[in-house]
Amino acid sequence: MGRQKGDAARSKARPSSSSLAASLLPSGGASVGFGGYVGTTRLDTTSVSNPQAAVPIVDVDSEVAQYLKRLARKDPTTKLKALSSLSRLMQKKSPEEVSPIIPQWAFEYKKLLLDYNREVRRATHDTMANLVTVVGRSLAPHLKSLMGPWWLSQFDPVNDVSQAAKHSLQAAFPAQEKRLDALVLCTTEVFMYLDDILKLTPETMFDKEVAYDEVEEIHHQVISSALLSLATLLDVLLSPEAKHSSKAREKTISCAQKLLVNHKCFFGFLKSENAATRSSTYTVLSSYIKNIPQVFDEENIRMLSGKILGAFQEKDPACHSSVWDAILQLSQKFPDSWTNTNQKNILNQLCNFLRNGCFGSQQVSYPVLVLFIDVLPPKAIQGEKFFINFFQNLWAGRSLSNSSNAFVALFSSIRGCYLWLIRNASRFCDDGADAINHFLYTIFEKIILKLVWHDYLNFVSPNYQERVISRDSEELSIFVKDKFDKINMEGLDRSHPMGYQEEWGKCMVEILSGLYSFKVDLLMAFCATFEESCISIFKQTASKSPGSLERVIQFLLLVDKHAVRKGESWPLIHLVGPMLAKSLPLIKSLDSPNTVHIVEVVVSIFGSREIVQNLLSTDGHIHQSIASSKGLDLDQFLQFFEENFVGWCLQESNYSTSARLDLLLALLDNECLTQQWDIIIRHAASVSHVESASQTKVSEPVAVLALLLERTNQGIRKRKLGVDLNNQQGLNPNYWHHELLDAAALRVARSYPPFASSDTRFLCSVLGGSVEEDQTIFVARDTSVMIYNELLRKLLSFMGDSIFISVRDVGRFLIFEECFSELDSESSENVLAMAQFSLDVLEGSFYGLGNFMEEGELIPSILAAILVIDCESSLAAVFGDEQNDELKQKLNTRLSLCQNVHAFRCRIEKQFFRSLGIKNKNRLISILVQFIMGTLSKEVMLEIDQIALLCCVWILEVLENFSQDQADEQDILEFFLNEGNIWSLQIEPVKLQVSFFTFKATNLSKDELNNLKFVALVDQLITKMGFDRVFSGKSSPPKTQHPRAWLAAQILCTWKWPGGSVLSSFLPWLTSYAEQENYSSGGHLLDSIINILLDGSLSQGGCYESSAFNVLADSCEEFESIKEPHLKALVLLFSTLFEKNIWGAEKAAFYFKTLVNRLSIGGSVNLHCLKILPPIIGIIISPLCVLCDESRVGVRSDSFDGIEIHGTFEVWLQKTLSLTSSTSWQTDMDVWLQLVISCYPLKNMDGTRALKPVRDISFVEKDLLVELFRKLRQMVSVSPATKKLPMVQMSLSKLIVVVAGYCWNELKEDEWEFLLYQCRLWIESSVVMMEEMSEDVNDAITNLSTSNNSVVTLEKLEQAVSRVNLSSLKYARNALVAFSIFCRLVKLHKTGDLDGAVILKYDKWDLIMHRMIEGILRLFFSTGVAEAIAHSYSYEASSIIASARFDHSHFWELVASHVVDSSPHSRDRAVKSVEMWGLSKGPISSLYAILFSSKPVPCLQFAAYVMLSSETVSHLAFIKKESSPSGDDGTTDIHNKTNLESSSEDSDLLREEICFMLIKSPDDVLDSDLMEEKRVNVFLAWSLFLSYLLSLPSSSPSRERLVQHIQNYAHPAILDCLFHHIPLESCMPRSLKKKELSAALSSIGPAAASAITRGSAMFCVESLWPLGPETMAKLACTVFGLMLCILPAYVRVWFGNIRNRSTINAVESFTRVWCSPPLITNELSQINKANYSDENFSVVVNKSANEVVATYKKDETGMDLVIRLPESYPLKLVIVNCTRSLGISEAKQRKWEMSMMSFVQNQNGALAEAIRIWKSNFDKEFEGVEECPICYSVVHTSDHNLPRLACKTCKHKFHSACLYKWFSTSHKSTCPLCQSPF
Repeated sequence: MGRQKGDAARSKARPSSSSLAASLLPSGGASVGFGGYVGTTRLDTTSVSNPQAAVPIVDVDSEVAQYLKRLARKDPTTKLKALSSLSRLMQKKSPEEVSPIIPQWAFEYKKLLLDYNREVRRATHDTMANLVTVVGRSLAPHLKSLMGPWWLSQFDPVNDVSQAAKHSLQAAFPAQEKRLDALVLCTTEVFMYLDDILKLTPETMFDKEVAYDEVEEIHHQVISSALLSLATLLDVLLSPEAKHSSKAREKTISCAQKLLVNHKCFFGFLKSENAATRSSTYTVLSSYIKNIPQVFDEENIRMLSGKILGAFQEKDPACHSSVWDAILQLSQKFPDSWTNTNQKNILNQLCNFLRNGCFGSQQVSYPVLVLFIDVLPPKAIQGEKFFINFFQNLWAGRSLSNSSNAFVALFSSIRGCYLWLIRNASRFCDDGADAINHFLYTIFEKIILKLVWHDYLNFVSPNYQERVISRDSEELSIFVKDKFDKINMEGLDRSHPMGYQEEWGKCMVEILSGLYSFKVDLLMAFCATFEESCISIFKQTASKSPGSLERVIQFLLLVDKHAVRKGESWPLIHLVGPMLAKSLPLIKSLDSPNTVHIVEVVVSIFGSREIVQNLLSTDGHIHQSIASSKGLDLDQFLQFFEENFVGWCLQESNYSTSARLDLLLALLDNECLTQQWDIIIRHAASVSHVESASQTKVSEPVAVLALLLERTNQGIRKRKLGVDLNNQQGLNPNYWHHELLDAAALRVARSYPPFASSDTRFLCSVLGGSVEEDQTIFVARDTSVMIYNELLRKLLSFMGDSIFISVRDVGRFLIFEECFSELDSESSENVLAMAQFSLDVLEGSFYGLGNFMEEGELIPSILAAILVIDCESSLAAVFGDEQNDELKQKLNTRLSLCQNVHAFRCRIEKQFFRSLGIKNKNRLISILVQFIMGTLSKEVMLEIDQIALLCCVWILEVLENFSQDQADEQDILEFFLNEGNIWSLQIEPVKLQVSFFTFKATNLSKDELNNLKFVALVDQLITKMGFDRVFSGKSSPPKTQHPRAWLAAQILCTWKWPGGSVLSSFLPWLTSYAEQENYSSGGHLLDSIINILLDGSLSQGGCYESSAFNVLADSCEEFESIKEPHLKALVLLFSTLFEKNIWGAEKAAFYFKTLVNRLSIGGSVNLHCLKILPPIIGIIISPLCVLCDESRVGVRSDSFDGIEIHGTFEVWLQKTLSLTSSTSWQTDMDVWLQLVISCYPLKNMDGTRALKPVRDISFVEKDLLVELFRKLRQMVSVSPATKKLPMVQMSLSKLIVVVAGYCWNELKEDEWEFLLYQCRLWIESSVVMMEEMSEDVNDAITNLSTSNNSVVTLEKLEQAVSRVNLSSLKYARNALVAFSIFCRLVKLHKTGDLDGAVILKYDKWDLIMHRMIEGILRLFFSTGVAEAIAHSYSYEASSIIASARFDHSHFWELVASHVVDSSPHSRDRAVKSVEMWGLSKGPISSLYAILFSSKPVPCLQFAAYVMLSSETVSHLAFIKKESSPSGDDGTTDIHNKTNLESSSEDSDLLREEICFMLIKSPDDVLDSDLMEEKRVNVFLAWSLFLSYLLSLPSSSPSRERLVQHIQNYAHPAILDCLFHHIPLESCMPRSLKKKELSAALSSIGPAAASAITRGSAMFCVESLWPLGPETMAKLACTVFGLMLCILPAYVRVWFGNIRNRSTINAVESFTRVWCSPPLITNELSQINKANYSDENFSVVVNKSANEVVATYKKDETGMDLVIRLPESYPLKLVIVNCTRSLGISEAKQRKWEMSMMSFVQNQNGALAEAIRIWKSNFDKEFEGVEECPICYSVVHTSDHNLPRLACKTCKHKFHSACLYKWFSTSHKSTCPLCQSPF
């Protein structure tokens, strides 16, 4: 846009060009018109006529002149910019520089004020303000020309514009007096300007073409503003307060009169269609009438009267304010003007105006009505008739009011007008007082009584629902509470706003108050009518809706609010008193709560004493002295109260009982409250026989008494809240106590079933506490305690009848001794009823318990009973179905009460429990602990995991309810996690029977079972709360044991429990806690745990086993083989802490020193310590070596001082050698041998393929190790029996590994032969064992009979798995380790990376290695075949086989590593051997079973993937065979690749395993979790299949058919699954200018490019495990890249179906960045390498432009096709254009272009292949082969066949695929051309 206009740096004396300078000069003279301008002149006429003011145009700054010129532009944006630039320029210049532009500015200013754009007008005034601020007094010569438009602009209809105009005027004249002086000075000019403005028409406003609608709108605005400015001008200049001279007033009047004459009294503007113009006209006429009425002659007045008084027809509310002003001014100034008009029409118009709700101007018109009737000439109306019509129409107009303010104005107007009429009735009645009274009574009767009061009394909303005013609900208690503050607005019509009825009633009350002051006889008439209405309503209330009665009540409340409270006496004396005295007998005779309620309201308003006195004074039989006395005697009041109200109100229960009790309470007086209450209670007691000793219950009197107490309680609460400020005496609870109430309450509490609902209500009412604010107790404290004890007794009897032992035990613990006999004598039905009764009472008086916190054990006992019964409902929910029917039936009968207790407990807030005192809280918690721990130990009918979870939930609830901070939480946890709760501290191994289906504890002692439950409970607590909260405990000194260390040790020793184990849950929590905490907390806990476990291991003697540790330093596989729980836990904890680097070398040295010191006791060996040393030394040796290395460079540690590792190990070696000198194998020898072996562990350096020694050993150690190996070899060679011993086999296998790893260079050839022979022997033994297991599985599945159920079959499979000798697998594992070391050494020797080892160069080792590899492959296939066979039966069966591998994961890792490194020849032989085996499944199925295992082992999965990808297997892995002699796989000719071509059905083309993953699974996978195994398997299957497709030649039929099969049958949902893992939100560039990629995308995106470049997914699959979001994302990218490479058309179809725009952009962006560049490079490279071998065809590649130019020439014809690859290829189609053609028609040229597009679009292979097929299509066409009439191509775009199917009629040939598609889509079998049957 360039820089801001006006900011140029050039000088004003230097115009930019000669043309611009010329444009700044004026052209021609000025032609003056309206407003000081007409035509094109830029100068003000005043300035031109005044030589002193005239300024030569050449003195105007050129830049300023340019901006002034731009102000004449039509575009508002240009004007705004010019005004803004002018403002800034003026602020920078001096007054002398700005003054010359004022004439030109004045001209533009007048035009700009009439601009249509409001922003232009506002900016004009802002510029004007800046100008006048700068020029100051220099404005004076030009003021007269500016003042007219300036004054007009003050009344712009847009507020912002008018405010800006006022601001500019104030800037010129800051003082108000100065502004008035300026206006007086320019009076004539202003009137002249306004005269010109008012003469304007839309046609004469502008000299340029402007839109007519804009012209019309601005014309209305200008006229309206001019009229308003004229009216205001008159008010200002002719105001009596104005101090200017009389000459100025005369000039103003003269100009105003001239203007009135010129515009014919402005009557023409009253006809305007614009409401603002009409309103302004009424305003200016009102101003003329008010200020200069003398300017109107009689004719004008006559016309003026008709126009103004006829304005009641004006329907636009915007005009009504000015209309009323004009009417009032006219009526005041010209009273006779009404005689000059048709009065009847005017009054009819007025009535119509009122009847229509003033046409919407209620808030304006209603307040004026009083002023209107006050100025209304009496002669103009007929008094009575007019006012009746007036009020009737005014009342009728209320239906059109729709706002609260409108109704307020209406009722205020009615009240004001009527009271005005009462005071001024004599104006309209000249016939004396009788006439006036008759006039007033008539108006009162017809308007007030029959209209306003009648409608009020009968007003019922359409939404009103008939209902009885019942005091049983809280509705009316709230009503009474708020009666002095607000009106109950229920039932109002939604069309009426809130407060409508209140304003209505208020209007009535204020009218009545006015009548009491001015016209009492009218008030008495209303009172008589009110009395009659009330009696009539009372009689009809029983059969009709109480709506009218509610209106009466609301009216009485309004009387109270607006009259009684103001001290007026008429409401009681004249209105309510007589009505109540006459209607009270009727009310008593009616059984209606509504009529009783009205008496209560009256009493509440006036007071009981006043009402009674009024009733006595109106009773003719009462002594006159009472009526004449000033007050009422107290005894007389009480006597009247008892005789007339108490008996009636306490009658037996019926319809109006509640209302009568409310009335009775309302009659209570502060002075005699105690006496009245005594009267009431004694009367109620006499009725209910409370005074007698009888135990017989009378329910109805108790119900009345209960209801009375409830109402009393509500009243007391209201007094406490301050609602009833006049009755505060009842706040003292002692006033309400009575011995008869105590007796009645105890009798009900001690009663027996059946119970009535009134009994519950009565006890709840006397105890109080229904809500938190209710603390009123109507009985003595001792009585309350006895009642609560009775309630507790009933609950405890219910607990004693429970089927759960723990509940009964707690009940016995809580019961009092005197209740034992009674508990045993009650039936179950009575117990249940009593417990329900107690629960109901406690629920209704729960908050009253807070008053008895100090009453011993009462409160905690009650709460404990409630909580325990609540827990029983949870126990019932998990109660087993296998229990007997009697127990279940009993439980069901108790369940409803338990559920009720649960609902009650849920309503108790936590704050209530926390508010208990320390003593009560501790007792309650101790009871709950006793119950929960008792449940855990005694409830044997529930499963362990269920009971543990249930107890955990209860503990969490206790913590939530009672703990306020962490200290409270730990205190409460200490109750539960106390060491005394462990039933057996001498922990025995828990015998757990673990099966595939369930987890059961069998043959367990009671203590062992309780320990198992306790650990399961702690496990659940950790899960819910977190490890740190459970184990933080109370702080303890560092030197002492951690308070919860015993608990951790207990869990570690338990090892497994239902729902969890150490490895799966507790150990990860412990290590995470140790990693996060500092040493003072986490380290203290770990040290304490280790010490406990170490002491336990030493005390138990280690329970030594030779297989208790592995030769690998980081292997945790042997933990399960350690039987002694302390040692198992100790080894596991050591291994974890050092493996995760939580502990380092110093800790290792410390414990090494500790163990070495404990090994020797007084010179003898501690055998217990010796037995536990091997597994521990094997773990701590690695970190110990780190410290040893540091010590060599001078870094010493206190933990390491005094320890010589090499020397210690040498001593141990020598000790072992000394024991091996004997020929027999001894236990001590094996123990020392295991210790020595543990000192030389190996470590995985690169997976399982490279095993290296953990530490460097001395030559002395090597010699000793070799000598030990030789002695052991000699021992087993001499004694075959010794060799067969399992411990000898295990020790020998481990020693072989150590020697191979540490002393390989010291071994001789025969020793290597012995080593390999032993390894092969152990491997072969495991092979035989695994193959036997596979055969057993095969037999179990294939020999199934119909009678065999699944359980039997699965048991057979478990038996087959269990027959595998675990020791043999361990020998084989060690053999595999040794063989791995040997293979690595041989490999290093062949590559020259290994010095020495001459023995390893012998070729004879190759044969041995091949045979051992074959054995390993047999192991691999045997486990796969077993799982494949089991999977053919069921998923559970395959899981049994797969799960067995987890127990020997290291063994299978070693097997997998050798399978991956195996040679193609070995793999081929292994495949053939499995085929010849003759099982129901073959080698391919076994590989797929491992790859897609139900319990996958990652290393085996990768090995299976490698095998399936190998050339010797891949050709069998995907295509289904027609027949297979050995099940589903196998062929004797592995090079036979004709399977695909021989397949008969494309839909059944693929093998079942791969077909399931590619075709059937993606729909299910789409909704699966991102890391679910099913999804991983599908991705692996796709990567495997796509890699195989890429390995096939691009033109091979096999590849084409497989690609077509995928195209037809594979669902594209797989692509959606892929992009679940690829972060689409990161795929889009963050900036359009700078494309930045997220870190996540940068780490996974290259996988797609690598897959395209390599043509394989092997690199990605190899790094897939451990499985994680990033590795899965890389695999998804790899599969997507391969799909783009081999299935571009398939991906394109999916991409075209995406509907989300952002997804489309993200996928395209990802493809363009990571996939398209290598794909385009690959495509162009293949096209370059392609050999089309044809002189007529050539291809040229332009890599820089990503283009391919194909040139085809034949004879005299030819064409060039340019194929351009887009940036996002292949998502976007290539672009094909014909750039040159010769001898080819346009139609054929277009057809050939489309054919190339079709070939490329449908080609799933390389682009070079598409070009080759396209060329072949041309060749066939030139050879005369006819094209297919359907696809217009010779060669089919998909299957590349020629048209062969010919129509018998028209002889045209079609492609079979095209014809099939035609038949299927058209649903016809006719020829597409001739329509003959085909």
